Amino acid sequence: QLQLVESGGALVQPGGSLRLSCAASGFTLDYYDIGWFRQAPGKEREGVSCISSSDGETYSVDSVKGRFTVSKDKAKSTVYLQMNSLKPEDTAVYYCAADRRELCEITSLNRFTPTLWPEYESRGQGTQVTVSS
Repeated sequence: QLQLVESGGALVQPGGSLRLSCAASGFTLDYYDIGWFRQAPGKEREGVSCISSSDGETYSVDSVKGRFTVSKDKAKSTVYLQMNSLKPEDTAVYYCAADRRELCEITSLNRFTPTLWPEYESRGQGTQVTVSS
């Protein structure tokens, strides 16, 4: 059974840092792209960052570029989202998803979209990040 479990969410002050983890079980990260998404209260889910299984290339949306970094540890079957210089607008529930069908194909990113969230092969339950003083 493919399972993803997020952890690491917390209450943090503006300017602070957090590292989120997305632990995979039941499958290997060798063949699955991983995407990080978030959903703020009253807003729709949005894509944040993703990492490709084929070459490790990463992508982040403009609003977090330079502040968030996605990486993976294959030995631990875990993908991380390092978040620095956090802002109140980063407050959201953060989710990860896994898919073998080019979720993070860098040249097009056609499949890195919250519209496809229900179709991703595995989806986590989320972890809350709150940025507030």
